[in-house]
Amino acid sequence: MKVLHTADWLLGQNFTGNLDRIAEHRFALDWLVNLTKKQKIDILLVAGDIFDTPNPANNARELYYRFLMNAHQAGCRHIVITGGNHDSPSMLNAPKIILNSINTHVIGAATGNIEDEIIILKNDKEQTEAIIAAVPFLRDRDLKSGMVGESGEERIKRVKLGIRNHYEAAGDIVSSLKQKNVPIITMGHLYAKGATASDKQDNIYIGDMENIAADDFPGIFDYVALGHLHTAQKIGRKNHIRYSGSLIPMSFGEWKDEKSVTIIEWKGNEIKDISLEKIPVFRKLVTINGDEIQVEKQLELMAENMASVDRGLEAWVEIFIDSEKTRPDAYRYFNEMVKNWPIKVLRVSYARQYEALDALFSTFELDSLKPEEVFKKRCEAVGLDEKEIRKSMKSFKELLNWMQDKDE
Repeated sequence: MKVLHTADWLLGQNFTGNLDRIAEHRFALDWLVNLTKKQKIDILLVAGDIFDTPNPANNARELYYRFLMNAHQAGCRHIVITGGNHDSPSMLNAPKIILNSINTHVIGAATGNIEDEIIILKNDKEQTEAIIAAVPFLRDRDLKSGMVGESGEERIKRVKLGIRNHYEAAGDIVSSLKQKNVPIITMGHLYAKGATASDKQDNIYIGDMENIAADDFPGIFDYVALGHLHTAQKIGRKNHIRYSGSLIPMSFGEWKDEKSVTIIEWKGNEIKDISLEKIPVFRKLVTINGDEIQVEKQLELMAENMASVDRGLEAWVEIFIDSEKTRPDAYRYFNEMVKNWPIKVLRVSYARQYEALDALFSTFELDSLKPEEVFKKRCEAVGLDEKEIRKSMKSFKELLNWMQDKDE
């Protein structure tokens, strides 16, 4: 039996606020369907963040449903999908009954009864072939409400304990269902201890970065399929506890990442092999650093390299110029330079080596920043020290999470 683990599709993302990724996602999902057919995948696991926003555009939803239909027609016998922190549980759960008809199981959010997250997958002879503890992103409300007057440290401990207790309870349930030669798998959407995050990824709970350690997952689970972090990696030196990484690079901070999906081949309930299947690059995201002459040369070289292969979609570039001298029309200048090449320059910034330059070039693109980053910049602007900023950020994140939960 073969299981394919993927996560963090973030369909419907608008890059820097105004550039959609629909074409890239369409190519990536079509590639994933073909891989599913080629590798004869039996079970597909998608560990959260299917969409980038709780209310995705219609074209993003269409990609999602089109993929599920195509994957089913390609021979994938079971698909299990869990909600992430970006997803709307109600939106994911709405078509559950219809999706069940094509053996697609969706757990958009925790329900209060952990047994609802346990999915028993059977073959056409009604024999159990896998047991899945499909744990979605656990929101604060799923981990019990905060106590009045509790400190930040107490809240962190409560969140971590709540997550561990949830997985222990799921482990107890699947232990009672254990069968000979049947793999038991769990899914999760969180930040595991020892993991490496990509640019602009932060903790999704109030408190410190790490939510759970590798040893906190009960030993009953033969494989742990994680989502949230966009870099493919195993956790705590445990070969069976892994992030698959995102489907495409989601920010310039990921431009050097090799994106992949994880394929687990089973013999009974033992893992025979784990391999990473590299995802093609459908659109290059490139960061260029140097003085103006160096930047020009790198753009020319990039254009030459792209001309020698099937160029696909135009590349998106950000430029950081290391120079005391500034060119007021730098953005227009570099886009004029690349106008006949399959390249688009999205932003140009100068190194701010002196206070005078900081004052002169203090603007930034708000739509390229997360709310937490905007709030932090505002704290810095009014002169708060690091300790005050950390304290204020905790309160801001708590308010932000409360508002997101309220919207659900």
